Amino acid sequence: MSAHVIADDAEALAAAAALAAEFRTGASARDAERRLPREELDRLSASGLLAVTVPAEHGGADVTALTLAEIFRLLASADGSLAQIPQSHFAYVNVIRRQGTQDQRKFFFAELLAGRRFGNAQSEAGTKHVQDIRTRLEPQPDGSFLLAGVKHYSTGALFADWIPVLARAEDDNLHVAYVPRDAPGLTVVDDWDGMGQRTTASGTVRLEAVEVPADRVFPHHLTFRGPQLHGAVAQLLHAAIDAGIAGGALAEAAEFVRTKSRPWFESGVDTAAEDPLLIQRFGELAVQVRASEALLREAARAVDAARTDLTDDTAAEASLAVAAAKVQAAQTAVEVASALFEVSGTRSALNSPNLHRHWRDARTHTLHDPARWKIQHIGRHVLNGTRPPRHGLL
Repeated sequence: MSAHVIADDAEALAAAAALAAEFRTGASARDAERRLPREELDRLSASGLLAVTVPAEHGGADVTALTLAEIFRLLASADGSLAQIPQSHFAYVNVIRRQGTQDQRKFFFAELLAGRRFGNAQSEAGTKHVQDIRTRLEPQPDGSFLLAGVKHYSTGALFADWIPVLARAEDDNLHVAYVPRDAPGLTVVDDWDGMGQRTTASGTVRLEAVEVPADRVFPHHLTFRGPQLHGAVAQLLHAAIDAGIAGGALAEAAEFVRTKSRPWFESGVDTAAEDPLLIQRFGELAVQVRASEALLREAARAVDAARTDLTDDTAAEASLAVAAAKVQAAQTAVEVASALFEVSGTRSALNSPNLHRHWRDARTHTLHDPARWKIQHIGRHVLNGTRPPRHGLL
């Protein structure tokens, strides 16, 4: 595999805008037919966008969080499923940046620059809660490990070159093992049947005595022993996906009203787009979308500021800013994708235009982690000055 190497933020944004325009064309059909976006992901890899957070000393563009968030917003405005697939990819690039040795960084950053993709094998079903990880890394006499467990919601694993697996070692601490997609004992099952984000292939990963060399294991637990941005960056990308879904839904609703809707007979106008009540509602929805995008940019800037001066206070501010952006974007995505039918009329509820994919994508994605807990952490900080916890989901 070969890939273009992106030089800077401006080139990254131009590439994302071009790909978003390309991916938008087939998004509805891919969703309706559940046609997995293998060709589109190959285009994404070849573009170099998956390597834009590789540090400059290793040949990457090392783009800002502001740029990375905008890349995801653009992609999600075109296809809310496709944009979800690389979210974990960038989260696990950050694990390498923070916890990798020099040799590990050199190897994996070269893989990224060549267009390789990371998947995701972290969540488990049937456990007490999301952080109750039971997948195990068992040490072997030669220093390697055997990996065993079952993972669910493994977005991107089916399309990956490397699958980062969240597991506990003998000391019960969390580690990440980077396993080749074709490793013996590793099976990816395409059993995702979500109502939304249909083409993320967020299925099951089974690990049966998978051999993992010691240099493919990273001590992820160390990430949370000091100020960190792992959770803030991961959540920032989720917020960007929600903001993108909202913007894409609003744009498609406007196009539908302009080209396919009829005016209500009492409005006294010739076209639906001239209906003053519809104009009012579109204005209200546009304000919500703009607010989401503004909070997303503010959060990204807070993450960038913390990167240059990482302390407990700057990390907390970044997490809180991202939490606010995520709450707003999630609410907006669901509301705008639902209001799409209100403003577009009866024909918008037909299956043929597939406008309901926006709501299905929004409703599915916003269930990733509960916004109510983000509001709790924001409120605790406002009232009592309590910093948010370091658990990777904030």
